[in-house]
Amino acid sequence: MIFQRALRRELTSTAGAVFTTLFTITITIMLIRILGQAAGGRVASQDVVALIGFAALNYLPIILILTGFISVLLVVTRSYQDSEMVVWFASGLSLSRWIRPVLSFGIPIVVLTGALSFVLTPWANRQSAEFRERFQKREDIAKVSPGKFQESSSSDRIFFVEAVTGDAAKVKNVFVNTVKDGRTSVVVAEEGTIEIDERGDKFLVMSQGRRYDGVPNQSDFRMMEFERYGVLVARQSEALVGDTSARSLSTLALLANPNNFNLGELLWRCSLPLMCLLLMLLAIPLGFVNPRAGRSANLMIALVLAVVYSNMVSVFQASVVQGRMSIMLAWWPMHLVALLMILLLFTWRVKVNSRYHPAILWGRFRRTLAMKKAGAS
Repeated sequence: MIFQRALRRELTSTAGAVFTTLFTITITIMLIRILGQAAGGRVASQDVVALIGFAALNYLPIILILTGFISVLLVVTRSYQDSEMVVWFASGLSLSRWIRPVLSFGIPIVVLTGALSFVLTPWANRQSAEFRERFQKREDIAKVSPGKFQESSSSDRIFFVEAVTGDAAKVKNVFVNTVKDGRTSVVVAEEGTIEIDERGDKFLVMSQGRRYDGVPNQSDFRMMEFERYGVLVARQSEALVGDTSARSLSTLALLANPNNFNLGELLWRCSLPLMCLLLMLLAIPLGFVNPRAGRSANLMIALVLAVVYSNMVSVFQASVVQGRMSIMLAWWPMHLVALLMILLLFTWRVKVNSRYHPAILWGRFRRTLAMKKAGAS
């Protein structure tokens, strides 16, 4: 019990450091990307914090999987490096005794990964899509940045304003170029305001300006001066559609409509908690290092195996989406391979002193060859 408590404390502290590092890197990358989108006018600046939170929830299952795997791997490797495993084995204890404390540390991570995968991540994807759609569906004049030409959502109108008030309801020195049925209409005005009629449609009402109508390369242009002139910028608000892709649907919705895309997404969600559990168990035998040698090679091999495992799950998911494999055939092969690898590596490490262990057999073979060479000489 003393060993298990000490091991859980070390695993928890290591996991905290690993999670902080991975989460900070992820948030930094997301912050740079979303701030770039906000600067480019693709998302609202006031939505940046919310979008970063939704992106963090989207990547959190992968971060937790890597946190559990790397934490167990680092703790086991340190025990070998500091020769603590020598004392452990000399006391007659087996490497398999590590499974219980690792599971007690890892089960909460597996449960949290499952909750994120099945519930929170789809919700975050839906919310992020709605925030982006709401920004795209706002009135055209609200998209305008002072001193910058901006195309309308219908791609038939170009706005330019010199200044916008803080609430984006009034603009100064307005230029509007509209192309409709082959005719060009140019409107310039000193100022404009947003007004809503009784049907809920939004208009940009300009005052003290001119309007020029005509066809390019022809001389039938007309000029009109006006006191007030309204331009429709947004019709009555429509319900948000949001993201209807499989990655944003709830798990119940995936089960209710089992097409290829939904089944592929369901396979991925089911695979994440299984990957989390199996990778933590796989890290126990993979953490072996020779105390006299470095540990870089073992860590690289372990990380490569984790990447291959994740990529193969993605390959089976793509096979389900493309209809080349059923979900009942695709969800288990890679997890079974990982489980067999865990059993094989544990057997390898537990029976390290067995006369039939490959390392001992190889050593006997080399000694036999050396004796034969010595006798021949």
